[in-house]
Amino acid sequence: MATDDTKRAAQEFLAVRMSEETVQQEEAVNREAAARLAPQVWKRVADTFNSQCKAWNEILHEEALTCKDTIRGDLRIRCAGKPHQISVHYDSRKLQVTIKNSARPENEKDSVFFIQGWASGAEAHLFRNNQPVNLEAIVLGELRVLAGIGRTAAQ
Repeated sequence: MATDDTKRAAQEFLAVRMSEETVQQEEAVNREAAARLAPQVWKRVADTFNSQCKAWNEILHEEALTCKDTIRGDLRIRCAGKPHQISVHYDSRKLQVTIKNSARPENEKDSVFFIQGWASGAEAHLFRNNQPVNLEAIVLGELRVLAGIGRTAAQ
């Protein structure tokens, strides 16, 4: 005959097992979504760089920033009169986007982002340190460093 404590322990065990299975299913759905939606995320990254470069140039009324696609499908951004460039690379196998900015101080590493599924497989976004990133802020900060005016505006 089962006691109340035995029943409670068995129910707790069942709840934990069901919870673990749900988490595993959620992770599998999000992995599949990341792989399926990664090209759209890469397009969003490229479009964000292109639109911010275009807006920058419109404000200045000159082609200060040039944003070009390379043969490999990467982006290269250059600033007129500066020797540096930004290289943005998408690795579809690793679901990874790497931003290399040669204007960054040597002690700063490349920015590496991962494409991860989100919202039970409905979406995919760029993540760093398992946190979604603000793509517009990242791009603007990189362009500011490239232009030589620092990552953030002076207060």
